[in-house]
Amino acid sequence: MPRHIAIIMDGNGRWAKRRGLPRVAGHREGINSVRDIVEACGQLGIEVLTLYTFSLENWKRPKEEVSYLMTLLVRTIKREISDLQKNNVRLMIIGHTEDLPDLTRKSLEDGVEKTKNNTGLKLVLALSYGGRREILDAVQKIGEKIARGEISPADIDETLFSQNLYTAGLPDPDLLIRTSGELRVSNFLLWQMAYTEMYITDVFWPDFRRKELYEAISVYQKRERRFGLVSEQVRALSAKVHTHSG
Repeated sequence: MPRHIAIIMDGNGRWAKRRGLPRVAGHREGINSVRDIVEACGQLGIEVLTLYTFSLENWKRPKEEVSYLMTLLVRTIKREISDLQKNNVRLMIIGHTEDLPDLTRKSLEDGVEKTKNNTGLKLVLALSYGGRREILDAVQKIGEKIARGEISPADIDETLFSQNLYTAGLPDPDLLIRTSGELRVSNFLLWQMAYTEMYITDVFWPDFRRKELYEAISVYQKRERRFGLVSEQVRALSAKVHTHSG
């Protein structure tokens, strides 16, 4: 079972267009998919679920759509917070939340605060998020630490770099799911996805529910994750682990 699943929730607008509905209808229906996937991940014992909710590039969309999305976020957090509490889900936010409207930001911060002691699924919303921006922010943080004399350039390794990302303390994604059939990562978790297994489905996000999630996990479980090794090395390591655990 993957510890960390990341999802690029794509296709809301096209889902609505095919039905002759305004784009916002797709975003509205997409919330029902979020609810079902969060619940399913909690029941499966997934440790982290990261949802690409709103990218830095999304600010370029029509103002009416952006405004609706921000309002929808506020409504959704207020409506769902009691269920998150009941299901022991911890809400976390990554990205430049200072870019968000005050009401949206405060609602999210309130949700984070109320669920901070929950010990079940960590639900991470990537908001006003960009992977390149995250890497640049980490470089700046490390540069400031060097300037203050806290570390030297020789101290920089993958572990230290990861500790300065928004996702510090979280495992890297094991599985990335992208809906709507697009074949790109769209500036999402660029550092963290070095060895992530990718699953692309043509299903639009508003139609993606737990049945499709189970299928994605099933495909993931059939793959051999080699991390640069050859198959024989992976099998030998696996046998060694089983021997020690036995």
